[in-house]
Amino acid sequence: MFVVRRLHLSCKHGAANILRGKRIQSFNYSKSTKRSHGKTDVNPQLLIGAQTYPRSRLRYAAPALVLGFTGFIGFLHYNDERRAVPKGITSSISGCGCGSNTTVKGPIIGGPFTLMSTQKNIVSEKEFCGQWVLLYFGYSFSPDVGPEQLKMMSKAVHQLESNHDQKILPVFVTLDPLRDTPSHLHAYLKEFDSRILGLTGSASAIRQMAQEYRVYFKKVQEDGDDYLVGTCHNMYLLNPKMEVVRCFGTEYNPDDLSHEVLKEVTSVSQ
Repeated sequence: MFVVRRLHLSCKHGAANILRGKRIQSFNYSKSTKRSHGKTDVNPQLLIGAQTYPRSRLRYAAPALVLGFTGFIGFLHYNDERRAVPKGITSSISGCGCGSNTTVKGPIIGGPFTLMSTQKNIVSEKEFCGQWVLLYFGYSFSPDVGPEQLKMMSKAVHQLESNHDQKILPVFVTLDPLRDTPSHLHAYLKEFDSRILGLTGSASAIRQMAQEYRVYFKKVQEDGDDYLVGTCHNMYLLNPKMEVVRCFGTEYNPDDLSHEVLKEVTSVSQ
């Protein structure tokens, strides 16, 4: 009897608990339905996933960005090393496409360009094919180094033509196109040598050619419209195929320059 009574009481309490649980669930469901009427229910698991998803993306994106940036810097370093040419070292580039195809055996320097002459004619690298060219980058407002380099260029070209019957075309490319207009550049170069061909152009065209020839330049000591241009003042010797064969710095004098140019010219003709 005792066991039967215990079972009876247990079933009675169990049924009461079940009924109480149903009422609680029904009440909670009713409140939830009334509160969310007309709205879309949001799955808490999806909400948690949405909150953690950006962190997950960031965790994988950061290493990818680092690797991509490292690869980009490596490419720039490789490209710069491939193109850099130390002083006095020969290199090859077929800039104008004339003559036979040239196999590049060393670092590359130079490339195609389109500028404007002091006569306001469009000039590209193709205009120089078949000629030896002495190329100098400078600007007319240079207070000392620029004029000295132009004097050296003029004297060396004159010595080669008068003493050795070797014609070299002197070319001056301005690094200051804003002030070196065609008319101004023409008057400036005429004071040194009328044979010097002056080239100018838009700022972007000058910058592109300077990059092709690895010429550094930058405005310095600016005071309004008055400023200097910092540059290396290098001079390049190009053969008739528009290949850079020599680079000359400011330490050369007219005699040394003419001697070195003659040596390059005669070595090709032999």
